[in-house]
Amino acid sequence: MKTINLNISIRYCQLDELTGADLELIDHAMKATDNAYAEYSHFYVGAALRLANGRIVIGANQENAAFPSGLCAERTAVFSAQANFPDQSIESLALVACNDNGLVDSPVTPCGACRQVLLGVEERYAHPMRVLMYGKSGVYIVDSVKDLLPLSFVDSSMK
Repeated sequence: MKTINLNISIRYCQLDELTGADLELIDHAMKATDNAYAEYSHFYVGAALRLANGRIVIGANQENAAFPSGLCAERTAVFSAQANFPDQSIESLALVACNDNGLVDSPVTPCGACRQVLLGVEERYAHPMRVLMYGKSGVYIVDSVKDLLPLSFVDSSMK
């Protein structure tokens, strides 16, 4: 039997350690939580992404009584960006979540479906996407979605 070691890198920092551009993205994601429709879970997620051209696109989770019909904040932002700016890669994505008590303490991370979509976009443009995951206790940062989904299934997996 052989062991395969996977090396991933996740940085953990405080807000005062971030660049102005990263703080701006987190601020947009915080404001995007106001656009969430989370009638059932009461878990309001905001996403903000920065495109290669510098434009910021936001998204918020949208729930539906038929639960599979809702959509996460990450995917609403990504799909909006792809529909409106299909020639622009995504440089960075920030995530923020709150519940009825306010901002969550631990950094919020993308669900599995969102990780797969984010990886697909990263692969599409052959450009790594930084992901900033905010919580009141600190921020997780990865420099590529591959660090969130190390054993990934991408287009080349089917060849």
